Amino acid sequence: MWPLILSIFLLIVNICVCLVNMKAGAVMGAGVAVYVLAAMIVFLYRKPRLTRDLLSFAMDYAQIQKQLLTELSVPYGILDKNGRILWVNRELSSIGAKEKNKNIFTVFPELKKKQMPEGDEKVVLHVAKDEDSDAARYYRIELKNVPVPDHFESEEIMEIGDVGSGLVAFYVFDETESVGYSRELEDQKLVAGLIYLDNYDEALESIEEVRRSLLIALIDRKITKYISNMGGIVKKIEKDKYFVAVKQKYVAQMQNDRFYLLEDVKTVNIGNDMAVTLSIGLGMNADTYDGNYEYARTAIDMALGRGGDQAVVKDGENISYFGGRSQQMEKNTRVKARVKAHALRELVMNKDCVYIMGHQIGDIDSLGAAIGIYRAVSFLDKSAHIVVNSFTSSVRPMMERFMNNPDYPADFFVSGDDALQRIGENDVLVIVDVNRPSFTECPQLLEKAGTIVVLDHHRQTREVVEDAVLSYIEPYASSTCEMVAEILQYMGDGIRIKSVEADAIYAGIIIDTNNFLNKTGVRTFEAAAYLRRNGADIVRVRKMFRDKMEEFKARAEAVRDAEVFENSFAIGVCPADGLESPTVTGAQAANELLNIVGIKATFVLTEYNNCIYISARSIDEVNVQLIMERLGGGGHMNVAGAQMTGCSVEEAREYVKVTIKQMLEEGAI
Repeated sequence: MWPLILSIFLLIVNICVCLVNMKAGAVMGAGVAVYVLAAMIVFLYRKPRLTRDLLSFAMDYAQIQKQLLTELSVPYGILDKNGRILWVNRELSSIGAKEKNKNIFTVFPELKKKQMPEGDEKVVLHVAKDEDSDAARYYRIELKNVPVPDHFESEEIMEIGDVGSGLVAFYVFDETESVGYSRELEDQKLVAGLIYLDNYDEALESIEEVRRSLLIALIDRKITKYISNMGGIVKKIEKDKYFVAVKQKYVAQMQNDRFYLLEDVKTVNIGNDMAVTLSIGLGMNADTYDGNYEYARTAIDMALGRGGDQAVVKDGENISYFGGRSQQMEKNTRVKARVKAHALRELVMNKDCVYIMGHQIGDIDSLGAAIGIYRAVSFLDKSAHIVVNSFTSSVRPMMERFMNNPDYPADFFVSGDDALQRIGENDVLVIVDVNRPSFTECPQLLEKAGTIVVLDHHRQTREVVEDAVLSYIEPYASSTCEMVAEILQYMGDGIRIKSVEADAIYAGIIIDTNNFLNKTGVRTFEAAAYLRRNGADIVRVRKMFRDKMEEFKARAEAVRDAEVFENSFAIGVCPADGLESPTVTGAQAANELLNIVGIKATFVLTEYNNCIYISARSIDEVNVQLIMERLGGGGHMNVAGAQMTGCSVEEAREYVKVTIKQMLEEGAI
């Protein structure tokens, strides 16, 4: 363009020259005309060639860029919004994305269409190829939208089809090496553990004194060999306690073999009448070694709280249970009961009032234990209230004996809402016959109570009452009423239980032991004898808990239609129509089914208030608590239960079958 611009300048100069001398101006004008003509010819004929040269250079430059992208060591490609591969470089082609127009979702199945980026967001995914083989590769995928100009419509140049919906840049980074290092780092982490012998003293007492050192040596050897095989260390910290440390990579191995040390140690027999059992607690993935040790202490406490003979692994907030298939050993000593009774006495003496709360749909064990604690608190001249929102026909006969009774205050029973209004910071909340906050009569009370005490005989689960000042959980006990009867004997001299209270506590033992048939030990009969001395009437209690005809028929119907699964498990359904307390009737039917030859465990389902209640019972061969925990419930070895919502009775029955079959295949039961 510059020759044309200069032509205008020359014309102006030519005009000026003409004004000075016309001849000179004419001569110069001829020269300017020639110059302008030559400039026009150059502009009209040379510009297209120059443009073509520039375009050729640009295209060559683009080819260089394309070649650089093709040979880029980072796998890279272009996709459309539907995941169709439009272009890939050599590296991306080498890991499977070879075919043009192939969908990326077939190359990386972990990637879904809904994960494609929107707007300016960048999507990052971690995927694996051939994860189960030795040639496994791990990748980090990044996807990001590529802006396409509105006027860009030259499809033929790009040769990629329709781009109206937009393009997505696709990057793949090989993380195999870093994943390997991360896993190695995880595997090398320290796992702290504690191993406690559950029945050390009892086992030693069952053999001759000269053989006791041999029994201890054999147990030490099995524990040491088990841990040493995994490159760990064992340190005996007390006569029946061990500290262990292993690498984290061996924890999965222990879990896969379900901690065979639990069963192996039971084979030690040199004439001892009682098999030795132990409990294992492991702590891992805390921020510090000390944190892992605290996790291990929490885990061993839970193992012991669930009856022992099991392993508990605490991995951060996750807790896993293994074992726990043998019957709990009853402790002959009542020292722990005396210590807990004195601790409870000290707590109550410094407080204003005591609120006693059981579980939802309370049974007679829950009510009897609450009444026993009421008597202990009253003996200490402190006011107490029992929190009851509703009661069923199974406990109504007993509750009516306390209602409108001049020996008891009008607010002997209070509702959960009343308790929430009354309870203060200097009051005590005693929870009986339950240790799961969500199962209590009024869970909101736990948040308002200043001091919390837990008394229960059910095994602990991962859901526990936080910040309990005093926790007395004994899974070996037949019932919470048995524990309360022992506590009453140590609360103070001169405590007297009224006959109506003795009846309630005695009834709790009767019901939970199924007339002294389940989980009955020496201390159970001692507690019953203590209550008899205080006026408990066996005949009166029996008459009070006789069945109505409708309940008897429903129980018989559940037994008649029961299905035998895997030749060992009876599964039945209890009809709820016309029953005031169908869940109680279902539990009774589960007990009845245990009387059938060959049945190891029974499960009776009852539909009540839009919920499926499962009552599980066993005698000694199957731990039904483990099965119920898989279904979101709990309990203890012989008596457990669960609740299921959002399903029909038939669906719940099938789920129970699937759970039992899966646990049988795993060897968990």
